Amino acid sequence: MGRYVLRRLLQLVPVFLGTTFLIYFMVWALPGDPLAGKCGDQACPPAFIERMREEYGLDRSIFVQYFTYLGNLLRGDFGENFRGQEVATLIANAYPVTIKLAVVALVIQAIIGLTAGVLTGLRPGGFLDNVVLTATLFLVAVPVFVTGYVLQSVLGLRLGLIPPTVPANPGFLDLVVPGYVLGSLSLAYVARLTRTSIAENLRADYVRTATAKGLTRRRVVGVHLTRNSAIPVITFLGADFGTLMGGAIVTEGIFNIRGIGGLIFGSIQRLDGVVVTGVVVLLVIVYLLANLVVDVTYALLDPRIRLD
Repeated sequence: MGRYVLRRLLQLVPVFLGTTFLIYFMVWALPGDPLAGKCGDQACPPAFIERMREEYGLDRSIFVQYFTYLGNLLRGDFGENFRGQEVATLIANAYPVTIKLAVVALVIQAIIGLTAGVLTGLRPGGFLDNVVLTATLFLVAVPVFVTGYVLQSVLGLRLGLIPPTVPANPGFLDLVVPGYVLGSLSLAYVARLTRTSIAENLRADYVRTATAKGLTRRRVVGVHLTRNSAIPVITFLGADFGTLMGGAIVTEGIFNIRGIGGLIFGSIQRLDGVVVTGVVVLLVIVYLLANLVVDVTYALLDPRIRLD
């Protein structure tokens, strides 16, 4: 196990370097002059532009800029934006809230999606199966911002069951409704994916063998069928964790959550490339580590898989 994890970590290095370079190139090279518009409607004085270019290393090639940024990044230095704010501090203030929101969304979609998928997969074509398929189709068809607006209006403004906006330092319970909104689309995919996997494995040889050995249906389903059917679902959930953190902009905007979504949206509006780069690079790291955890989880779910 240890050798496998080490090998996978080494494999992540070129992926990390290639991905972060593309991010850095797209943020700093493609849009044009990063100092454009920093002085409002008027053009910046030449002395100011020259000083800023030298201070932020913009007078060097993109490769030198990237490797300088990478070296600082390895020391935990995300740099400063053009307003003199430490990017690491901005991320540290916003990231915990988004992590909470993503975890809540992941737990909700895992519990509801897996439960609905298992129940419908065991009895395909039944009444519950039709209800779940219709509900998941509805969730897929309705945009997240519509779901968020409706729940905020009905539960928050009309019924008063939840606060319309989330507190500045929210707990997990404060994020249940925003978490459901954020994970609603993925919840539908998890339910459908689980249903398909359960229905297919229900006819597998190992299920018939376990039943023939006299094992109870609860043990066959809970130990053998569900564990093996959960592998594609775990793959989806692991990849979705990074997606949830990056896609929280709309949900955080609706419920006034001060997390990464609001930070990156405001930075894009202000053309603050330093903050955008730092946030996206951190999301890449989270995504890569989540995939590593998924790979290790395979062996825990399916004894046929060996990590050598």
